[in-house]
Amino acid sequence: MDDFDIQALGAARDMILAAERQGGRVHVTGIGKPGHLAGYIASLLSSTGTPAYVLDGTEAVHGSAGQVRPGDVVIAISNSGQTAELQRTVTALKHNGAAVIGLSRSLDSWLATHSDLALAAGVSQEGDSLNKPPRASILAEMVLLQTLSVLLQNAKGLTVEQYARWHPGGSLGQACQEELHGTV
Repeated sequence: MDDFDIQALGAARDMILAAERQGGRVHVTGIGKPGHLAGYIASLLSSTGTPAYVLDGTEAVHGSAGQVRPGDVVIAISNSGQTAELQRTVTALKHNGAAVIGLSRSLDSWLATHSDLALAAGVSQEGDSLNKPPRASILAEMVLLQTLSVLLQNAKGLTVEQYARWHPGGSLGQACQEELHGTV
């Protein structure tokens, strides 16, 4: 995490904010395990004021790419950055006018070189004897994208009042109400 490129994260924030000013949205996609991470990140971004949606990485080339409009931003997550399904998806999305923020293990991947902006998790050891199942890389990708969500939240000046309006139920909404009013 000490090696995260904060300037690249700032550029990703700025790319997303520029798209939002033009009415654009963010779609988060991944193949395999990164696809599960995509759901969490889209939800996190939405909860802090960025219109974000999950885009199923394998369904995108079977019609789901139709939800992505020119000017939207797609965050594409792939551990290797080489996955054939993701290559087809990214190619289709770019052809349809989306800007792509690619997140993979390194800046040498296919995804990194075919993205408008590349982010790298920088993981070489997954934490087991096989060094194959994405354990450490998924964690690094998650923290990197959580950091992006904080940068977006801060740029928007999100307040507890706004957060409470967007989270009227559950523990988060209750905690906001207690902070604002001392009671629920």
